[in-house]
Amino acid sequence: MSTITSPLKPEDKKAVATALQGALIDLLDLSLLTKQAHWNVIGHNFRSVHLQLDKIVSAARKHADTVAERAVALGCNPDGRSSTVANTTEVPQLETGYINDGKVIAAMTDILGSIIRRMRERITATEKPDLVTQDLLIEITRDLEKHHWMIEAQR
Repeated sequence: MSTITSPLKPEDKKAVATALQGALIDLLDLSLLTKQAHWNVIGHNFRSVHLQLDKIVSAARKHADTVAERAVALGCNPDGRSSTVANTTEVPQLETGYINDGKVIAAMTDILGSIIRRMRERITATEKPDLVTQDLLIEITRDLEKHHWMIEAQR
């Protein structure tokens, strides 16, 4: 059985793997929660919020794939199984059932804000061990912050 050789020192690889795995869990849960909100949003601003949520889902899925592929390229095994997401997520969860558009905006503002805080911690954690991964995390955070702004502006 062959393996992927990492260009990083073992201690650097471990730090980067931890950052990438955490980002993967955040992004996968973001895509699931945002789709849940997309299906259940109701209210006067239904259409615009519904469409905006789909853009966040697309971004989260794209970024999750990029993060997982970066991990593999470094010889790390990403774990995006549903059980892993459910057991390790730190993302605030949505209520069940229909959710008024104002509550969706508030919840998504909080969800994105919590993910952005952790992403910024990962940016700091990857500065020394791997600037390429840090650059990737910076780009993802930039995009998440744009979505956060666009959601929060509707409060």
